[in-house]
Amino acid sequence: MQQIINFIVKNSNRLLFLLLLIISLFLVIKSHSYHRSKVVNSANIVSGTVFEKTNEVKTYFSLKEQNDKLAKENADLRKFLFNKKDSISVLLKDSLKGYNKINVIQTRVINNSYNVSENYLTINSGSLQGIKPDMGVINSQGIVGIVEKTSPKYATVLSVLNVKSQINAKIKKSNHFGSLIWNAKNAGFVQLIDIPRLASVKKGDTVVTGGRSTIFPENIPVGIISRIFIDTQTNYYTLDVRLFNDMTNLNHVYVIENKESEEIIKLEKETVKLDE
Repeated sequence: MQQIINFIVKNSNRLLFLLLLIISLFLVIKSHSYHRSKVVNSANIVSGTVFEKTNEVKTYFSLKEQNDKLAKENADLRKFLFNKKDSISVLLKDSLKGYNKINVIQTRVINNSYNVSENYLTINSGSLQGIKPDMGVINSQGIVGIVEKTSPKYATVLSVLNVKSQINAKIKKSNHFGSLIWNAKNAGFVQLIDIPRLASVKKGDTVVTGGRSTIFPENIPVGIISRIFIDTQTNYYTLDVRLFNDMTNLNHVYVIENKESEEIIKLEKETVKLDE
């Protein structure tokens, strides 16, 4: 203890200088948006690198499990192609310029939270790979979330397990639409709200994306209905939906780019202005 006190006394001038320097830097960053944005971007890059290295170690020990998942996904894709009446024509059409409006960017989750009310993921692809905010993120099991912010090499994703998340979804068999939210109670379940009472609903029904937005294509799997509640004030159903995805164990994911989204959003904004 005496040695620590002697060190502080001996280096008091240097320590005071460092303290004042830190305070001044903090004040400069806080009061200037340009400096603040640079610091945030730098912090994202540093944290992204740390997350990636940590995730590489975790991934190594789960290679067998991930290979099994990829093999199953490949089998499902082959099954889809083989069950087409003419799988060759499908592939040719998909390769025509201008025909394919959806681009898929493969990436990997390097950090994932799921035990707080506002959960996020970090993926190891960013603006250099063409990723932008408001792109959907899925994997072989279903939806994962929506890209929120990007840096050149990384991006953060608003998880479906986030109280701020709101995604258009529907009951597959009846096409009744609602909003998919999370009540922050259980990482295995989300809630589908605003489903009208006239809808035919039962436990075990499949819920998929509705396609009424530019973020997710229609019919991407979400989960199955587990419990059914009736809101007596609004007379609408609230449905507990068990997710197909295990949100506590994510690795390989796909970012969905709708190449026509900017055109659609621009047109809708112009239409709103005309109505006003």
